[in-house]
Amino acid sequence: MSKHGAISSSEAADRLAIRELVEAYAYCADRRDAQGQVSLFTPDTHFVVYMDAKNPTPSQELHSREALAPVFADLNKYHATMHFLGQSTISSLTDNQATGQAYCLAHHLTIDGDRRQLMIAALRYLDSFVKADGAWLFAERLLYVDWIEERALQWQHGRRFLDSAAQGAGPSRGHRGLCIHSSPTESPSLPRRGEGWRGAIERALPHTR
Repeated sequence: MSKHGAISSSEAADRLAIRELVEAYAYCADRRDAQGQVSLFTPDTHFVVYMDAKNPTPSQELHSREALAPVFADLNKYHATMHFLGQSTISSLTDNQATGQAYCLAHHLTIDGDRRQLMIAALRYLDSFVKADGAWLFAERLLYVDWIEERALQWQHGRRFLDSAAQGAGPSRGHRGLCIHSSPTESPSLPRRGEGWRGAIERALPHTR
């Protein structure tokens, strides 16, 4: 187990900024902000993808920030994505350079008519960072795919659907997603007075089929 002593406020700020950089990459990917994602890299960045982590031959290798935009824009083929970041480690840190790695479970949802497919990729990023004009950027990002899981998702039809309610948008009528079946005497998918959508969802979960 690593032992840590006291660190300076500047080192703490650098570590926080690097973590926020890693998080910004995932956020931009899921919000389809390709230009924002590209801006997180140095102009001469090195970006390498290993679709098989055990194969030393890269599947894709890019050598500039400009080359990244079409790669990131390729996420538009999915209906939605969600990158869940796990542990991240800073291996080395100086005033203007750092190295580290981060783990991620990347969820990719495809919808084709009545067919929903989910692909989950277990990813590891090995990163090199540089500090330029006071901001940390990716100088190199090596993406390793440890494994991929693919499975079909089942949806059901009912009177109310709350898949968007968790985000505060309320139920989407006629939309396929999480199906909350209403009872003859009460609609469990509608919030009670002062309850809000989160409470409605939690109360309705026992009615989910």
